[in-house]
Amino acid sequence: MSELRFNGRVAVITGAGQGLGRQHALELAARGAKVVVNDLGGALDGSGSSTGPAAAVVEEIKKNGGEAVANTDNVATPEGAQAIVQTALDAFGKIDIVVNNAGILRDKSFKNMAPEEFDQVIAVHLRGSFLVTHAAWPHLREQAYGRVVMTSSPAGLFGNFGQANYASAKMGLVGLTKTLAAEGAKYNIKVNAIAPIAWTRMTEEMFPPEYKEKLSAELVTPVVAWLVHESNEGTGETYTVGGGRVARVFVAEGPGFTGQNGLRAEDVRDNWQQINETEPYLLAKNIGEQTMAIFDAIK
Repeated sequence: MSELRFNGRVAVITGAGQGLGRQHALELAARGAKVVVNDLGGALDGSGSSTGPAAAVVEEIKKNGGEAVANTDNVATPEGAQAIVQTALDAFGKIDIVVNNAGILRDKSFKNMAPEEFDQVIAVHLRGSFLVTHAAWPHLREQAYGRVVMTSSPAGLFGNFGQANYASAKMGLVGLTKTLAAEGAKYNIKVNAIAPIAWTRMTEEMFPPEYKEKLSAELVTPVVAWLVHESNEGTGETYTVGGGRVARVFVAEGPGFTGQNGLRAEDVRDNWQQINETEPYLLAKNIGEQTMAIFDAIK
């Protein structure tokens, strides 16, 4: 089997100074991509900044024979996002790949979460992914080629105590992924999302020590490498990945119940079991297919 190479491709990876982003940057560079290593260099809660993490990854890439430049702009501002993309254009002349990985944590129970703690997490994870992709989008459209990966989370897909802000941002990225996949289709822009579980500074307190190697970031990056490769034609999908296990996660609709003579609250109560059935399910490719299911039911 041929090796997946990225010769001639330029990748922007946000939050690439540590953890998953660092591993993504090292892997794509090792496979021939020219990489913009973006990292604000802040603390886990988003405070502070440092040029150190991004510079260290760039140095490692260059030591291994690859090409990379560092960028420390903030994904959460329009100016920062534009500067990140401009770094790729100035250094390498184009941009082909965007991996949105930057993130912070401000975990608290919902009762104790301040509005600014909600906003700050949304700003980096969801708004930051929007802004960086939005800055790259005209270039991807113009060249009729692009690969984009969003970093969602099982916390967003399935919920997690104390992470109302984080979960909201991460599930929002699933909707953004699906919409951009639709808008990018005719321009050969493929957009997908991963929902990783890995041992990083964000998660090290969540898992027992013996899982450090089993949940290595190295076991997540291969999925990203495939999704951003030119031979991948899939788009609009989300995949959980961790410990070497990869699985598609999808939104589906059950058969449901249709009131033939209107719908009353009592009808909902009396048919609640049928409403909650999951088989057979509809896996709609877009909102049009989902809407047609309603039209078919009320003919």
